[in-house]
Amino acid sequence: MANMQMKAAMHFCRSKALFLLSMQYTLKKSLGQHFLKDEQICKKIVDALQENAFERLVEVGPGGGALTKYLLAIPGIEFKAVELDDEKVVYLENTYPSIKGKIIHRSILDIDAPFSEDFTVVGNFPYNISSQILFRVLEWKARVPVMIGMFQKEVAQRIVSQPGSKVYGILSVLVQAFYEVDYLFDVPPESFNPPPKVVSGVIRLRRKPNPVAIKSERDLFVLVKAAFNQRRKMLRNAVKGQFEESVLKDELFTKRAEQLSIEQFAALTFQMR
Repeated sequence: MANMQMKAAMHFCRSKALFLLSMQYTLKKSLGQHFLKDEQICKKIVDALQENAFERLVEVGPGGGALTKYLLAIPGIEFKAVELDDEKVVYLENTYPSIKGKIIHRSILDIDAPFSEDFTVVGNFPYNISSQILFRVLEWKARVPVMIGMFQKEVAQRIVSQPGSKVYGILSVLVQAFYEVDYLFDVPPESFNPPPKVVSGVIRLRRKPNPVAIKSERDLFVLVKAAFNQRRKMLRNAVKGQFEESVLKDELFTKRAEQLSIEQFAALTFQMR
């Protein structure tokens, strides 16, 4: 009897150890992983998220699920999480059973829009692809009325910066052409595991009901990229390949890229070759 009890106890311990092992995960620097652990920051993100009504929600990079557990608790919505890391998918499904069937096990950069109707995007974005995620949201802008995302503060400030700022650039113009942007709050390094070497920032994008008129998105991208790739030069010299000589005589072309508003960039697209 004692021997049977010992075997049963050993089996229980082994099963528990295997279960606990399945609940663990490793942090991968190659994926830019810094997982949020500050509950107050999670709640602030969810509060900001719920200021705008939505029926469908996509979380990018749920990681250890610090934010996910609050998102799963929002009533009356369809929820999906996009997670590339195998270990995190196993961990999330073991820790939050209600997430099963709601995880898209791929990179956000390699998938089609997760819903065919409007959806909100939220996430503590992996630092190494955060700008690419933003461009992905821009591709889906017809379906994404709101995005709340966490970036390195430097990147967040660049996105929301205004003309005349030293950090006003390509991201600023391309995002603000279609979205109203707000810098919501800072997030200190100690709010993460492992702590990053930089402060983070949470921003919100809300799609403009009447975005600026442009000749085409491609023309806007080409113009803005050319202008800011040589931001210290007069606009005339930076973008001369995109316009006829007669157009380049306009006084506007004596300015530098950082001095032009979104509206001015948009208007110039109609004069491009």
